[in-house]
Amino acid sequence: MLDAATFDSRDLRRVLGTFVTGVTVVTTIDHQGQFHGVTANSFSSVSLDPPLVLWSQAVKSHSHPAFFNAERFAVNILAEDQIDLSKRFAKSSPDKFAGIDVDIGESGVPLLRDCSARLQCRVVSRVPGGDHTIYVAEVLAIDQTEREPLVFGNGRYLLAYPHDLADAALSPHRKQAQLTATRLGARAVERLARRFDETMALAVWGAHGPTITHWEPASAPVSEALPVGLILPVTSTATGLAFAAHLCPEAIAQADLPGQNLAPGEGDWHERLAEVRRRGLARQGLETFYRSETLINALSAPVLDADGHAVLALTAVGEANRFRADLDGEFARALRETARDLSHRLGYETEIPREPVRRPALAVGA
Repeated sequence: MLDAATFDSRDLRRVLGTFVTGVTVVTTIDHQGQFHGVTANSFSSVSLDPPLVLWSQAVKSHSHPAFFNAERFAVNILAEDQIDLSKRFAKSSPDKFAGIDVDIGESGVPLLRDCSARLQCRVVSRVPGGDHTIYVAEVLAIDQTEREPLVFGNGRYLLAYPHDLADAALSPHRKQAQLTATRLGARAVERLARRFDETMALAVWGAHGPTITHWEPASAPVSEALPVGLILPVTSTATGLAFAAHLCPEAIAQADLPGQNLAPGEGDWHERLAEVRRRGLARQGLETFYRSETLINALSAPVLDADGHAVLALTAVGEANRFRADLDGEFARALRETARDLSHRLGYETEIPREPVRRPALAVGA
């Protein structure tokens, strides 16, 4: 924990960036009839009765004098496809409105078109707030479209989607539960790929066995060909082992797996699956990647449903001379913790012994 004596403005900016917000462009008109606009995510609701909102602007902002002296302004809540507008109004420029068609609102204030929503406001107070001025305003008029809002967090633009677990409990129907698991897994794959820059894959247990449904390539992917729908062997891939460790032999036998010797009576096979269950990870090394001569290592973590059955496998693959697939490294810990967290969110409640957490990272694989 950092106290005020040890963190600086950059540290604080990073922490505040974890609070995800919408994106607005606040607009006004000055006494000379010139339009002004600035991108802001400091917008917030204050009160419904009376209808009050607020936003804050840096005192050093070029347009601060115009907003400080204005009695009216508009809050344009940007839609998900208006990133260019956000970037345009985030920069200092005298020509921000050049080439843009606007509607004219109360007292001549410009309103941007095609936004998710717009609020026309009258300033009721200006409050000093450190290096910012906080404007509190009464809402005079509103309008809204069906366009999804733009979202911003952790220094990047995001998309807004309904939360898969908003109702706390998953549907009891297995097919719907797997759809939820797939959505959660795809986002986990993306986060892990972004953090560790490894090629990641999401797999489900399909009618023919372990099947890749989604890829997240690294900046230098293990291959240019990352085929969706690829069916993997059970016994010779990390993904296959991750599933087999948490599926009954009958389920595996029902899959169409030509040429695979599952040999359920072999001690070595059962020992390998027991090791996967113990570690929460499956590892396979020095295999050739799909239709290539590239030798790879792979790590895979199973995601379990409420019944303890594997519904997903999160897998990472990398060239063997670079990606060690260490079972005890930072990446492995992050991959395992991510799979366990998803399993818990899917209703799996059996406690699994965990290693001491050293600030776990998110991770995934194929």
